[in-house]
Amino acid sequence: MAQQRVERRLTAILAADVAGYSRLMGLDEAGTVRRLRDHLAAVRPIIGEHDGRIVKTTGDGVLIEFPSVVAAVECAVKVQKLMARRNAKLLAERRMLYRIGINLGEVLVEGDDIFGDGVNVAARLEGIAKPGGICLSRSAYDQVKGKIDAQFADMGEQRLKNIAEPLQVFRIDIGLAATARAPPTLPLPDEPSIVVLPFTNLSDDSEHAYFADGVTEDLTTALSRLRWLFVIARNSAFVYKEKAIDVRTIARELGVRYALEGSVRTAGQRMRITGQLIDAEKGNHIWAEKYDRQLHDIFAVQDEITENIVAAIEPHLYAREGYRAAGQPPESVDVWGLVVRAIDLINKFGRKQNEEAQRLLSRAIEIDPHYARAHATLSWAIWWATLYYYVEDRSEGYRQSARHAQEALRLDQSEPWARMTVGLNLSTSGQHQRALAEHEAALNLNPSFALARTTYGWALLRAGRFDDAITETAKALRMSPMDSFAGLYTTIHGLALLAARRFAEALPHLRASVAADAEFAGHYNALISCCGHLGLIEEAAEFTARRNKVGPPLMVGVLRNNLRAFAHCEVFAEGLIKAGIPE
Repeated sequence: MAQQRVERRLTAILAADVAGYSRLMGLDEAGTVRRLRDHLAAVRPIIGEHDGRIVKTTGDGVLIEFPSVVAAVECAVKVQKLMARRNAKLLAERRMLYRIGINLGEVLVEGDDIFGDGVNVAARLEGIAKPGGICLSRSAYDQVKGKIDAQFADMGEQRLKNIAEPLQVFRIDIGLAATARAPPTLPLPDEPSIVVLPFTNLSDDSEHAYFADGVTEDLTTALSRLRWLFVIARNSAFVYKEKAIDVRTIARELGVRYALEGSVRTAGQRMRITGQLIDAEKGNHIWAEKYDRQLHDIFAVQDEITENIVAAIEPHLYAREGYRAAGQPPESVDVWGLVVRAIDLINKFGRKQNEEAQRLLSRAIEIDPHYARAHATLSWAIWWATLYYYVEDRSEGYRQSARHAQEALRLDQSEPWARMTVGLNLSTSGQHQRALAEHEAALNLNPSFALARTTYGWALLRAGRFDDAITETAKALRMSPMDSFAGLYTTIHGLALLAARRFAEALPHLRASVAADAEFAGHYNALISCCGHLGLIEEAAEFTARRNKVGPPLMVGVLRNNLRAFAHCEVFAEGLIKAGIPE
């Protein structure tokens, strides 16, 4: 008998579910079922308008197939706008908000049902979408960019449960794209403020594609060393990479006065770097320059650009303080390139990317063992891998991280990444005063170092200085308004608020952390404790179930042992107990 051929097709898949459905059912089971049925009846005409076919409904979830990604996204935006109107008059705890994931992928067809990786990816994207939000895969985004009136944000590569490789994910912020409201404007800081936007790579040579990112990274670091200048964090700036958005809009969204943009082109051993400084408030070009040099002159060019920017913004402050170069350059551009590529990989947060970053950094150290930045970056990569349980022996992981950080400081006492990582390791081991001193040294070297300001707040929190921790972590969030560093910034700020027993203020930050990285069990712990303190027992149960799918079962005794050297241990454990977590 001939084997039956399996039908396959490429299709646009939309997966949606209701955020917090278990909690809503606990509050009012009959009413929740009725409202869900009414909402689905209200959105069916929108689905039909866009030629969508409801494949199936499962409790609070729905799977829909569309003939095109454009139709799927336009339908999703209309659905979310409709749901916002339908929820507007309800109390916050009674609102029913959809999370939506959209993917373009191949599916297996069996009767009226569809299966396969294409469906699985859509379902996982829905799982990381914020309530009321929409997430798209790269394959879906490529089909709609420039075709619909929506603003997309690149979330970078995300690790999705049961999906082998990290996937690049984009989101639509309904608050920006699907309503008539203007983007929120952050107030300007008291001091001069700037964002270094990702330089455009104009090189035909793919081997030198990393140059543009490296120039952006180094200029951000150099400007961050000036204590009178407020500098937006690198990761928030990179949200705008390859986005065709007016620089004045970007500066308004980030809350800065100045923006630096430019391009890099390499050909053989020659390079051309252009840069222009813009007063975003007035729309004027303050300074522009073009540099045609040899590749090995790149560090001198970066210093020259920085000097010109500083002199243009605040000449009197520049003359008084002078420009402090950002450490000693490496022996070769090749070593610098290895470190630049490693930093980009680390900032993607995936396990494979972290492993590849460590390999590149080890190679850089082989070539130039005296380059402090390579040791410092490797120290951070190992620390992050240890935090995320990529390292089996965590004690050994932290020891290796500390060893490379100490070596970086032996080579260059002014290396802020090394100071930060030394401080983190001291804080983790309960050596609070030494940890604070190292963090203060890092921030003295680089006052706009957002990540170090967050980890300084973490060290303050552990040492029992809760109000100071709240202040420092809030500053970090202001320096990086578009990126939470995989939820780390929001987690630590929320944790500081929780430690100070400001539970209602902590809750939205802790929820945001889980939304930023739903696969890291650590983010859930503080959120569950906060829910316990606020009496949100159903929500705590929902998050506990999700957390225990990505990590070992949460136990109060284990967490209390892990936090025994930290000042917030008891308030944390108390919330877990109230949330019903077993001892």
